[in-house]
Amino acid sequence: MFIVLPVLITVHLIVCVLIVLVVLMQRPRSEGLGAAFGGGMTENLFGAQTTHVLAKLTTWLAVAFFSITLLLSILTSKSASAKTAIQQELLNAPVPQASAAPAASPAPAAQPVPSPAASPAAPPTN
Repeated sequence: MFIVLPVLITVHLIVCVLIVLVVLMQRPRSEGLGAAFGGGMTENLFGAQTTHVLAKLTTWLAVAFFSITLLLSILTSKSASAKTAIQQELLNAPVPQASAAPAASPAPAAQPVPSPAASPAAPPTN
């Protein structure tokens, strides 16, 4: 279980990067960013049906993205609800009993004595 989450997160990040790249490679109707990657390059690589190949690849990557996201959310919620060994140890530990006799009460707090410097000055006498 400990290795599954990091592997899925890594695959998820790779799928995210691939979705961004495939969407940028697609040729829009107005020749936007698709021309920046070289319009002829994708046609030479995938053939004349480039737009269909890239659209299908985008669909499959989107399905993979949502599937991995759902799987990650399920696995994360299950691992968050499971108790760790330390939590189990703390839950099973005996609770200390309160003593029957209260502890000796501390001495009452001393009243603050105002310092002579803090008192108002007396008027001078002649």
